[in-house]
Amino acid sequence: MLREKLATCLREAVLEAQQRGSLPSTTPPEVTVEHPQNPEHGDFASGLSLKLARAMKMSPLTIAEKVYEHISLPSEVEKVAIVPPGFINFTLSPDWLRKQVNSILDAGESYGDIDLGKGSRVQLEFVSVNPTGPLHVGHGRGAVLGSTLAAILAAAGYSVEKEYYLNDMGSQINTFGHSLYARYQQCLGREADIPLDGYFGNYMIDLAKEIIQKQGDKFLSLPQEEAISEINKIGLAKIIQRIKEDLKLLNVDFDIWFSEKNLYREEQYQRAMALLQNGGYVAKKENAVWFESSALGEDKDNVLVRSDGTPTYFASDIAYHYNKFLERKFNTVIDIWGADHLGHVPRMKAVIKALGLNPERLKVIICQLVTLRRGEELVKVSKRSGDIISLREVVDEVGPDACRFFFLSRSADSQMDFDIELAKRQSADNPVYYVQYAHARIASILRLAKQREIDYSQGEVSLLTTEPELILIRRLILLPEIIELAATTLQPHHLPYYAQDLATVFHSFYKQCRVISRDEQVSKARLKLVRATQLVLAKVLYLMGMTAPERM
Repeated sequence: MLREKLATCLREAVLEAQQRGSLPSTTPPEVTVEHPQNPEHGDFASGLSLKLARAMKMSPLTIAEKVYEHISLPSEVEKVAIVPPGFINFTLSPDWLRKQVNSILDAGESYGDIDLGKGSRVQLEFVSVNPTGPLHVGHGRGAVLGSTLAAILAAAGYSVEKEYYLNDMGSQINTFGHSLYARYQQCLGREADIPLDGYFGNYMIDLAKEIIQKQGDKFLSLPQEEAISEINKIGLAKIIQRIKEDLKLLNVDFDIWFSEKNLYREEQYQRAMALLQNGGYVAKKENAVWFESSALGEDKDNVLVRSDGTPTYFASDIAYHYNKFLERKFNTVIDIWGADHLGHVPRMKAVIKALGLNPERLKVIICQLVTLRRGEELVKVSKRSGDIISLREVVDEVGPDACRFFFLSRSADSQMDFDIELAKRQSADNPVYYVQYAHARIASILRLAKQREIDYSQGEVSLLTTEPELILIRRLILLPEIIELAATTLQPHHLPYYAQDLATVFHSFYKQCRVISRDEQVSKARLKLVRATQLVLAKVLYLMGMTAPERM
C-alpha cells in the first residue's frame, strides 16, 4: 500500500543520511504517514522529523531537509515539500492518479481487497441473545456491527466464521418455561402466577396463544413439570425462529448456530474445567467451586459451580472459549457484547491466560446502548403493543438499509441516538438517502451512455485533468486504506464516513463536470471515472450490507 511505501522511503532516507554523516546515529522511531487535513499540504505527510528532533538534538526543519536530500521518490509521487516546523509532505503525480481509474476498472468488484489477514482464521461471535424474547434495537446494533465487521475482515484477507451462541440452558431458560406455562394457563382461563423474575412481555401472551392454536389444551392434562418442559421446547423453538427471521430482515446471517448444551453433551465443559484444575486455578470454598482469577491479576475470584452443583454462566463461557481456541483452533476470536457485559471482559481475559493462550487473541467489542427518537421526541415503548420496541418494528418502519447505516454511523463504544424520522426522510439531510442517491445518479448516467451507444471502454484517462476529476480519483483510491483501518481497529464506522465523503465529492464533480457532452473523447474519459466511482461506492455499500439502488 502506498502509505507503507512512503514510510519505507522515509526510513531508508534516514538510515542513508546517518550512514553518510548528515544525521547523528540514533534509533529511528516508528515512521508514520498520514493524510494532512489541509489538501494544500499534499496527499500524504509525515512528522518524523519532529519525533527525531529531541534524540538528534537538531531542529525538525533541519532534519527534514537532510532526509529530503537522501530520499528516493517512488513513481507515484510528483513532489516533496518541507513545511515548518518540519513536516515532510508528499503530492501524488496527476498521471499516476489518472491511471488508477483503469486499475479500479480492471479490479472490478475486488477493488479494495487486501491481503492483511493472509488467511488467518477468525471467529466472530455476535448477537447471541438468550432465546427468551424478541430482538430489540440494541441487539440490532450488535448484529449490524458484527456482520459488517465480518465483511470487512473477509475483504482484508481473513478467513471469517460468523457464529451465534445459543444460551439454551440454565436458570433463565427454566424461568422462561415457567412464565410461558403460566401464560398458557391464563389464556385457557386458569389462574396461574408468573414467577417474580419471569418474563412479563406481551409477546409471551402471543406465544401462548400460538401454542393453544396448534396444540389446544393438551398440556393441562400433563403433570406440571412435563408440561413446562414441553411448552418450553416449543416456545424456545419459536423464539429462535423469530430471531433468525428478524436477523434476515436486517441482512444478517450466521455460519454456525452453536448450542450451549453441546458443551456438556460433548464433555467440552469437563475438559475445560480439568485444564484449569491441573493449572492450579480452581479451588473449593464456601461450598462452591471458584476460579482463582485473582492469581492472574483480577480484583476477585469468580464462582464456577454454585453450591447446588449447577455451573454458572461464567463456567459455560469458559468451556465455550476452550472450544473456540483449543478444539476449533481459531487464531483470533472476536466477541461483540452488550454494555452490561463490560465487567465480564477482564475475567475472560484471565481465563484465556489460564488456558495457556495469549489473551490478546481474544478481542472483545462492547456495544453501547441505542436511544430511539422521533425528532426531538424520545421513544420508549412500542406503538403496536405498548411494550418493548422490537427490532422488527424499527426495520419495518425505516427499512434495513437505513437501520444498518445508522447503526454503523457511530463507534461501538459510543451511545447513539437513532432518529426514526430522519432515517425515513428522502432528502440530502438523510445520509442513507444521500449516499444511495449518488449510486442511483451514476446508474442513470451509465444508462444514458448505453442508450446513446457510447462505448467508453477505450476512453483515455489522460484527459481527466480538471481539479474536480482529480479530487474524485483521490477519494476513490482511499478504499484499500479504509478497509485496512477498519480491519485493524475493528471499527466499521469508518465505512459510512467514507461513503458520505465519497458521495459528497461525486455530487460536487457532477455539478462541475458535464459527463456526457459534445466532446466525445472527454465524455468517454469521464464515463470511465463515473463507472470506477460506481464500483467503489457499490463495494462500500456491499461491505455495510446495504443495497446499491439503480433508481430512486
